[in-house]
Amino acid sequence: MNENQADILCWNAFKQGDRQAFDTLFRRHYSLLFQYGSKLCPEREVLEDSIQELFIELWQSPSATPIQSVKAYLLKALKYKLFKHLKPSRTLRAVDKLEDEMSFIISHEDFIIQEEERKRSLYQVTNAINRLPNRQKEIIYLKIYQALDYEEISVVMNINYQVARNLFYQAIKSLRLLLTETQ
Repeated sequence: MNENQADILCWNAFKQGDRQAFDTLFRRHYSLLFQYGSKLCPEREVLEDSIQELFIELWQSPSATPIQSVKAYLLKALKYKLFKHLKPSRTLRAVDKLEDEMSFIISHEDFIIQEEERKRSLYQVTNAINRLPNRQKEIIYLKIYQALDYEEISVVMNINYQVARNLFYQAIKSLRLLLTETQ
């Protein structure tokens, strides 16, 4: 399952009232939204408030519109929210025209910081995976790195389909626990 599919599953669960799925969406996308928003709005407090407002509004009245990408939906919603905040006299129809008026700042330092964060995250995940039992490491490798489905994994590991699913679930659960310990 790729990231977008996982997001869609979380989104659908959230729309059914699942608080944990909503929390997962918030945690998964906050950093991305903050990074993107900081390119549009130099005021940190305004940006943080806008992200909070966006998620509060989502919780209070989830969109019934089907979406193809949660990430794209949230980024667009934040952009409109920031534009409305920064130019309150504008109508929503005029928001697209604001893109030409607002500066979008990208610096070399942003790329360096992003690459360092990616390396640090990769290092943490790799360390956590290496701390897992061998069978859990193997199933993560087969499922995530080789993109095998459970049927294929059950053949490779000589286990039945349900055991493969359960083992992968346990591996991910253990991995999450290890990752939260290192943060």
